[in-house]
Amino acid sequence: GSHSWLPRPGSQPAGATPNSGLKMVADGCCTGGSAPAVRHHHLPANEKTVHWGYFSKSLRPVLTMNSGELVTIEAVTHHANDDFERMVKGDPGLERIFHWDSEGKLVDRRGAGPMDASIYGRGAGEGFGVHLCTGPVAVAGAEPGDVIELRILSLRPRTSANPEYAGRAFGSNAAAWWGFHYKELLTEPKPREVVTVYEIDCQHGAHGYHHTCARAAYNFRWTPQLDPAGVLHPTIDYPGVRVDHSTIEKNHDVLRGVKIPLRPHFGVIGLAPREAELIDSIPPSYSGGNLDNWRAGEGSSVFLPVSVPGGLLSVGDPHASQGDSELCGTAIECSMTGTFQVILHKKGAPNAKPIADLDYPLLETEKEWVIHGFSHASYLSEFGEGAQSQIYKNASLDPAMRDAFWKMRRFLMTNKGLTEDEAISLISVAVDFGITQVVNGNLCVHASLRKELFEERDALAAQAKVPG
Repeated sequence: GSHSWLPRPGSQPAGATPNSGLKMVADGCCTGGSAPAVRHHHLPANEKTVHWGYFSKSLRPVLTMNSGELVTIEAVTHHANDDFERMVKGDPGLERIFHWDSEGKLVDRRGAGPMDASIYGRGAGEGFGVHLCTGPVAVAGAEPGDVIELRILSLRPRTSANPEYAGRAFGSNAAAWWGFHYKELLTEPKPREVVTVYEIDCQHGAHGYHHTCARAAYNFRWTPQLDPAGVLHPTIDYPGVRVDHSTIEKNHDVLRGVKIPLRPHFGVIGLAPREAELIDSIPPSYSGGNLDNWRAGEGSSVFLPVSVPGGLLSVGDPHASQGDSELCGTAIECSMTGTFQVILHKKGAPNAKPIADLDYPLLETEKEWVIHGFSHASYLSEFGEGAQSQIYKNASLDPAMRDAFWKMRRFLMTNKGLTEDEAISLISVAVDFGITQVVNGNLCVHASLRKELFEERDALAAQAKVPG
């Protein structure tokens, strides 16, 4: 459908101003002195531009773009069929993505599992990976060893195309069987899966769209759902199954008087890994993927190491808001559209110090550098052939904390010139560690370094470089 808040192709989105010295250098390299208008691509979401539940180095790019160009990407939540009327109906792109009748689906593979569903019989791909990803986008000239920077310029919820809910946006939160809470329930019935549908406040004013809040509309307990292929889903075990609302009981008296501030972000921002042909979208890794870090919002940049030609960037898992940990298994899963600038940093380029030899996803905000540590930093190579099942066994935060510490220590020693003793002391007194997520198999701890700590040091270093 038509969305009035979408940036017009060719327009200059707000927030494109560089926010760090690194970005200043990148802009100079990419645009030169008086460059022509930057090209602005648009990538809609439909059955031809998404891949569902997996990454693959063999996927053909749906778009190829040059460093420095802009792209507006529509991303769709895989939970939209929790409420078809509010989140799918009347939207041609979404209706085609979720189309499934007795004849089959338009997007058949959902996950990295076998197409014949020979393991659990859930459906093609078995739901071994669940996220709807838009892409991949190839970046011209990107080679293994380079770094792709994705600058997040704007994020907008996708409003309902159903006239009954015109101009309103909705999202879904599933407290599901993979959540950290699932075996810790206090009240009956136990176990249970509960879906809460939220309405996203989409206010438009004289100065455009304003991020405001979300409020719960209703919740319901999951009941066994029959898909068009005749498979019964007793739990939320396969993505895109349309919930038959005649089988559920809605509770509208939920979180009354509670406002949730919005933290719009894409949970999935990743490049194609170099290892297997089909890789489950759920566990994050060195190439990014399902990071689920709400700090990757407007004005931030995500830096990802390239491991295959073109990089093959995909985005998805859009969230209106999420807390650290994503405790119950999901956020407010809400279809969104983002406008990005893509910057290619070539290996060995001058002034690339903060990202030299980067081998993990790095996040930069206006005020912080945020480093991601995982239970297994590179699980695909670490575990080998059985990696995609092994990663879900015996998950622990301890190795994720250790990985975040190691990476932060290296960042401070390599990029800030600290000794190991200096780095360890600074980490202990000034770096904040937090639990990013506990539900994606490969658990994540992030470490946040405030830029203001180095303002004086950086100023002195800059002074020392000035010819006298």
